[in-house]
Amino acid sequence: MAENDAMPTLPKKCGPYISSVTSRGMNLVIRGIVLFFIGVFLALVLNLLQIQRNVTLFPPDVITSIFSSAWWVPPCCGTASAVIGLLYPCMDRHLGEPHKFKREWSSVMRCVAVFVGINHASAKVDFANNIQLSLTLAALSIGLWWTFDRSRSGFGLGVGIAFLATLVSQFLVYNGVYQYTSPDFLYVRSWLPCIFFAGGITMGNIGRQLAMYECKVIAEKSHED
Repeated sequence: MAENDAMPTLPKKCGPYISSVTSRGMNLVIRGIVLFFIGVFLALVLNLLQIQRNVTLFPPDVITSIFSSAWWVPPCCGTASAVIGLLYPCMDRHLGEPHKFKREWSSVMRCVAVFVGINHASAKVDFANNIQLSLTLAALSIGLWWTFDRSRSGFGLGVGIAFLATLVSQFLVYNGVYQYTSPDFLYVRSWLPCIFFAGGITMGNIGRQLAMYECKVIAEKSHED
């Protein structure tokens, strides 16, 4: 009896994580890896849409992947996705404003679908001019934030991500790494910040949803102790 009483209680599973992994550092690594691969997958799919429409052009010597994407694009997008997905829940905790609006996977998947649709529209839908396209995508991106986020921190981070990512894109195009057809906003397209904003909101929602499991696991472990 004494030996049975001394045996620890086996942890239960909670979502995609095993509750025996209660270290914040380990959960951070797990979430970062998941976000990285999600970002890589989305980069391959979305960049394929842009290349097929000849929106972006890469030099022939860097077309190395089966999806006709430059080799460095998926890893860079994956790394950015991991950083953004980890930053959103961290900011929520720092501000003391836990995000509870539409916190379920079905909502997150709809957000991803809308983001893919916005990117698809930028490559496939023909508008009379770039101003109409940019205004339409801006409205859709803000609509995505309002539908799936509605937090001040989410909007602020989305704007910051869009600004920073657009600057990086300007720098890369200026140095000849790749180019946009018919640029109308210095070296890039004027609608590009809208895509970055929507992408930041989408990856932030995924990161927040993944972070929910860490909180549940730690809470269950504390209750057991």
